[in-house]
Formats: sequence, structure tokens, C-alpha cells
Amino acid sequence: AAALVYRLPFSRRGPKLPWKVLHGALALAAFALTALALAAVFGFHNARGTPNMYSLHSWLGLATVLLFCCQWFAGFASFLLPWAPAWLRALYKPVHVFFGSAILMLAMASCVSGINEKLFFSLKNGTAAYAHLPPEAVFANTLGLLILLFGVLVLWALAKPDWKRPEADTADTRQVPPLQCCWP
Repeated sequence: AAALVYRLPFSRRGPKLPWKVLHGALALAAFALTALALAAVFGFHNARGTPNMYSLHSWLGLATVLLFCCQWFAGFASFLLPWAPAWLRALYKPVHVFFGSAILMLAMASCVSGINEKLFFSLKNGTAAYAHLPPEAVFANTLGLLILLFGVLVLWALAKPDWKRPEADTADTRQVPPLQCCWP
């Protein structure tokens, strides 16, 4: 949702600051939910004596969370705080956009690998015909496909040039205006 804020039709006009704040707030909410999820997973593993960080799913997940955290702090410092000069924001913006898309792809890979991992541990008979799979296997496969479809559609919306907010029509209202001095 945070990635798509700037693609909404009504976000293309007017001041950019409210949309920046919404973008950052949605990303921060996602980070808070992710932190709760990580605490739950580590707590569950520790309570059951299951080792932590033993699978590709856990490595992808932790890498995604760490990159997302770095992305949020760098975006906050560059685009919402009034210290960053315009040239620095212009230089960092393509990097921010790229890593946003990369983090989305990593999150999709984390979700799909987590679903697969759960199925591997839950379902012992891997030779049954698809028509005889238990309902949770069909649900998990469907969920994995929907996650991938969602991610592809979001990436498509982000890549569509005519859905982007025009850069030149509004000034960046995030920047604090320079102090007007009383000297001649």
C-alpha cells in the first residue's frame, strides 16, 4: 500500500507533503507489524525448542526486514526531514524506488518460501495425486499464487510511467523555506 500511494489518481495534484507522510506512515505501520511477527516467531521457536534462522525462508525474511528498516530510515532522513538538499534527494530517489521494489520481491520470496516450508513440515506424503491433496495444501498453493500475482501487479503499477506523479507541476513542500533575513 505504501508503494502505491504516489500512483493514486488524486495524489498527483497539490502538495506532496501529505502523500510523503502517508507513504512513510504506512511503511512504518508495516514495519511495526513485522516486528510483532518476528517477536512471535522467535518466541514460538524458542518455546518449542526449534532452532532459529535455519532455513532459506528465515534468511530471506531477516534480509528483507533489515533492508526494509534501512530503506525506511534513509527515506525518512532524505525526504521528510528538512536538512537534505534537493540534489541529494534527486540522487537518492531512484535508489529508493529500486530498493522499494527489490524489498517487495524479497518479501514475496519470503512468503512463498515460508508457505513451502510449512507444507514440507506438515504434509508427509509428497506422492499423492493433486486431487487427493489435503485442503490446506490447496489453500497454501493458492495463497502462494495470489501473493505472487499481487506482487506482480504492484510492480506493474509502479513501472507504469503514466501513473507516476508528475515531478514538475508542484514544488516539494517538505522542505522548510529558507529564513528571510533582514539584512540588505
